[in-house]
Amino acid sequence: MACMHDHSCEDHDCSSDWSLYKHIDLSKVSALNEAVPGSVKSVFKAWKHRLNSSELLLRFTSDVKIKGISIVGGADGTSPCKMRAFINRDGIDCSDAQSMQPIQEWDLAENLQGVLEYQTRYSRFQGVGNLTLHFPENFGGDTTQMHYIGLKGEAKQLKRDAVANIVYELMPNPSDHK
Repeated sequence: MACMHDHSCEDHDCSSDWSLYKHIDLSKVSALNEAVPGSVKSVFKAWKHRLNSSELLLRFTSDVKIKGISIVGGADGTSPCKMRAFINRDGIDCSDAQSMQPIQEWDLAENLQGVLEYQTRYSRFQGVGNLTLHFPENFGGDTTQMHYIGLKGEAKQLKRDAVANIVYELMPNPSDHK
């Protein structure tokens, strides 16, 4: 998820241009089969903290467009090797995720530094209100570990104009409507 321009993002934080981290409603993030209840919330963090160690459903504070996903997994075969994505589907459990057709599926590489980004089929990832990621396999470890999940994209800002003038007629007068 590194930038594609002529500076080091380690020295200059330009993730605010593309990171959806600030649009994730962490209070509604959940995971199935996690070893420590609630620990899934710790994999969503700012880009600059992606290397700090510390099946999920993700809800956003507004609809988003997702362009790319980055995963930092564990060492010694515990990184996920497959990822499947479902959008705007509530109530998916592990058995549902195994049998359902995902919107997109990726074969992953071990990415211990968080520099690989997996592109989405952008036209399918528009208007995303919630995202379910399923990691069915790893590289041979007993468990699957993830230290960071980054989402690249844009948030749709909802704009509403205040109502300026309201007219309500209890008894319409036909002479007023010519």
